[in-house]
Amino acid sequence: MNTTQLECFMAVADCLNFSKAAERLRLTQPAVSHQIKSLEDELEVELFKRSSKSVRLTQEGHMFLQYAGDILKLSGLSKAQVKQCKRERPSFLSIGCRSVGDLKLMTPALDRLRREVKSVLPLLKLIPMSALENLLWEGEIQMMLSFRETAPQNCVFRPLLDCPLVCACREEHPLADREETDIEGLKTSDMIASCPPPACPPSLFALQGQLVTSRAPDQVVFCENQEVLLTMVETGYAFALAVDIPPLRRPGIKYIPLKGCAPLSLGAVYPRGRSDAALRRFLPLLEESLRNE
Repeated sequence: MNTTQLECFMAVADCLNFSKAAERLRLTQPAVSHQIKSLEDELEVELFKRSSKSVRLTQEGHMFLQYAGDILKLSGLSKAQVKQCKRERPSFLSIGCRSVGDLKLMTPALDRLRREVKSVLPLLKLIPMSALENLLWEGEIQMMLSFRETAPQNCVFRPLLDCPLVCACREEHPLADREETDIEGLKTSDMIASCPPPACPPSLFALQGQLVTSRAPDQVVFCENQEVLLTMVETGYAFALAVDIPPLRRPGIKYIPLKGCAPLSLGAVYPRGRSDAALRRFLPLLEESLRNE
């Protein structure tokens, strides 16, 4: 049973004339007759008594009339509710984050997105860097933050911040009185905290390697990620080489510029040709919030 059969039945029951019912429904008279016949075959009853001069409902037709009307009302109501739900359903913006730092960087922009674009709901996924690229290509996330040198190939890279390379140390550390330094000037310093790729960008890892290999193993603290590394710096156990992202600076840490080192470009990465409306609304907010901070 389908709604076309029911609509034909209701029209014929109202007009008691197949030709008028067909005209109302904008169908041919044979098409209406076919729908009524197929409905009668399915119900295994005769719904109309037909003659060359008249059409009238049978007793079974009268009984079915109420049910057919209720079914069509329910069908119309369900279609209207589904369309309303579709209109009101938010657009989802799925963002992959490498660390808690990424979440912090995006918080001001997400707050503005909530206030200014009611139709977009962010879905934030905190996932190891090694898995983010696959999720990006599979469409599980729509964007991620990355440095240009580690951004996936064949993706759009939208620069957001230029981040200097620095020596990070506690404000009471012997290095803290320097206004700038270089790699040679750090080779004779004490304990260093280091971090492996992909948490450490390749260019920074290469500089870090020069310092790690210049000292004894007991003068190196190996850290799994940047959060652990900065905590070791913040608590005074070691100094470290780091990417200076101003919104993520920690109180009590001195960030000393490294001479002769080009800054790293931090940006938003998304697959080419897959930028949807939600992402296009969010990216300018993210860019503006980072610039302001």
